[in-house]
Amino acid sequence: MSLAPPDADARREVAPVICYPVETLPPPDMALYDAARASLAKTAEVIVPPREAGVFTVPAGHFFRITSVEGPQVGDLNLWHLNDLSERFYSGKTRALHGTHLTRGDRMWSAFPHLRPLATITADTLGWYGIDSYGGSVHDVIGTRCDPYTHNLLSGGQYHHCCHSNLTRALAAHLGMDLSEAERHVHDVLNVFMCTGFTRDTGQYFMKASPVRPGDFLEFFAEVDLLGALSACPGGDCSTLHSSDIASCHPLLVEVFAPEPAALTGWQSPARNAYAGGHGS
Repeated sequence: MSLAPPDADARREVAPVICYPVETLPPPDMALYDAARASLAKTAEVIVPPREAGVFTVPAGHFFRITSVEGPQVGDLNLWHLNDLSERFYSGKTRALHGTHLTRGDRMWSAFPHLRPLATITADTLGWYGIDSYGGSVHDVIGTRCDPYTHNLLSGGQYHHCCHSNLTRALAAHLGMDLSEAERHVHDVLNVFMCTGFTRDTGQYFMKASPVRPGDFLEFFAEVDLLGALSACPGGDCSTLHSSDIASCHPLLVEVFAPEPAALTGWQSPARNAYAGGHGS
């Protein structure tokens, strides 16, 4: 145990500085996206069963929507570039740029060396929730996904329907890969509909009952050709249990929509990050 120095209070009261000011980020053209949403026609849908995952594809310039059906349910979302699995969602950098929880106007950024928007959130029916008195909010990029390794570490046993395993099985089946190969591509997630935060006393990651109800949705615009995988978490609404066959779980609906081509006149997919890659050599 360390003793506090005489100036401890002064050190604590130093004002914080935002690490990554985002004023210079190219802003998404939300007016263009909103106009395009007026002409949407559904082209595909996937029902993700409880405690399983589903895979879907979204062409660049199309929209996709994740909707709660039947009952409160959270989902773990992975995104990749359709033609290059090395370009995948980078939750850590997305969190650094937009904060711990995402909503309309925020973007899902891809991993190095690409670092460009994969998708932009265009609608969020839970946008009203904000930050509650516990510091909780919805759609987090702080949780890593429930997985069998942590489950084994904390509880013992071999649980196979956690989100990591669900995503692994679904990706392997979709691409015809071995499970071991597919697992290398599964990554940290956007926890869709999940209500989370950090405790103020211990700084621990917490979850609480999601405010999602049937009919609520989170909608995205695909900035590039996307391959997506969504797991219907075995925690259900994550009110009490995680990685469990006891929690009440429900399916999730993924729908893909095409706008009229003329609605996106002038839009183009963002280019890869312009850093030359020299790294000082």
